[in-house]
Amino acid sequence: MGAGAVATGTGGSEGFAHLIDPNRKWYSNRRLILLHAWIVLLLITSSTNGFDGSLLNSFQSLPSWQTYFNQPAGGRLGLLNAIQNIGSLAGYPFAPYLSDGLGRRPAIWIGSTIMLVAVALQAAAQNWGMFIGARFLIGFGLSLASNAAPLLVTEISYPAYRAPLTSLYNSLWYSGNIVATWSTFGCQYIASNWAWRIPSILQGIVPGCQFLLIWFAPESPRFLISKGKEAQALKILAYYHSDGDEQDPLVQFEFQEIKAAIDLDRTVSSNVGWKSLVATPGNRRRMVIIVAIAFFSQWSGNGLVSYYLKDVLDNIGITNSTIQLLINGILAIWNLFWAVLASFFVERLGRRFLFITSASGMLLFFIFQTVCSAQYALHKTDAAAHAVIAFIFLFYASYDLAFTPLIVSYTVEILPYSLRAKGFNIFNFSISLSIIFNQYVNPIALARIAWKYYIVYCCWLAFELAFCYFMIVETKNLSLEETAALFDGEDAQKNIQNAGHDVRHDDYIDEKTSDSYNPELKA
Repeated sequence: MGAGAVATGTGGSEGFAHLIDPNRKWYSNRRLILLHAWIVLLLITSSTNGFDGSLLNSFQSLPSWQTYFNQPAGGRLGLLNAIQNIGSLAGYPFAPYLSDGLGRRPAIWIGSTIMLVAVALQAAAQNWGMFIGARFLIGFGLSLASNAAPLLVTEISYPAYRAPLTSLYNSLWYSGNIVATWSTFGCQYIASNWAWRIPSILQGIVPGCQFLLIWFAPESPRFLISKGKEAQALKILAYYHSDGDEQDPLVQFEFQEIKAAIDLDRTVSSNVGWKSLVATPGNRRRMVIIVAIAFFSQWSGNGLVSYYLKDVLDNIGITNSTIQLLINGILAIWNLFWAVLASFFVERLGRRFLFITSASGMLLFFIFQTVCSAQYALHKTDAAAHAVIAFIFLFYASYDLAFTPLIVSYTVEILPYSLRAKGFNIFNFSISLSIIFNQYVNPIALARIAWKYYIVYCCWLAFELAFCYFMIVETKNLSLEETAALFDGEDAQKNIQNAGHDVRHDDYIDEKTSDSYNPELKA
């Protein structure tokens, strides 16, 4: 594995940064406020995923749920945790074709509809089979919605805010985590099966909102241009990015750049179909990075706490269900804080810096967590147990610097439009595979060798750090098309920058200095 060149992003920023009106802020422009409201509707798709991922973790500490389903353990518990991801695997073959064929919005609506049906079945579950079936359908619907939502976020965002908004997508996983853990914490005092049925019902809030509202959101201009609907795409870009002015320099730049990139993809026969993902050196490098960070996001030791916090806490003598639920709830808030904070620094600090810092911190704190867990196993001291909890929180702060906010945003931005849905589908598929492995292996390994299992993750985290150092390419301050071209060599990058660009820097300067130009009209 050789180290790749690190792009500075200087050339890319010169492409469009000078066209952005500095007086046009999202909080002072009505159309940008509306655009961001639609983007929030898309971002909360990740909340559904976070809610579902945390729900069963909380249920395992809930006596009424344990009693109703006869204390599931071992392989039975592993199946319960894995079935949602098995449902996702079943949905992945359909997801990119819905996103690319019907559009981003229809794919989200179909996924939300399936999830609403599944939530109703889960909340009304009368037996194990009904609960398992509902979990499968949730995964199936989520795979469709979560394939399209982040693509639409990154493709309709105002250029100045694209990177932090796309990074917020996966960061908001923890908002669903918070609702799931704290609603379960509150419902534990209900002396009936409603203690777990109410949190199950709450899982329908996000898909319900998307089911009702998604058709009012804008469709992706890139999707529309790819389908020959250029006038509609230009209208959407102009409406949200320049208050309806289709001749605005920034809008024209975006429009022409998207057209040039899609036209270039159409002229290259290798950019068609699934084989295109590995047809060129640039695409192969993309896929290596995408698959790697997908597995890293689940195989960094975080899967132990995300799905088996009860077992981790049991191993250090914390067995009270209320305390376990409380730690889970506080950890969710902690994670959301760090992930959102990192999202707003992706353009300032850069992706490469955040990935390397995140991997370094995870390795350091997981080693400390392993040592303290060993000390507790040998001496049974409260100090060692408390230290384990402290290092779990520090580990997650490091994890959240990159492997929460960047794994989705970095994946979608390094893929060209023609590969974006299929490549992101491979990313989601890889995550599901890694989660299924964790959900079957982690409980068995924890039961048999306890803290010694952590040593495996210490070695793996060292490999992750080396991979990030040698393979991650910096992409800050680049447009989507320029970022995608970064992997394909200088010639491809020049073609994207030059083809179809009728907007020149000098023209913009002349317009800006003329008497007819008034930035306040665009604010």
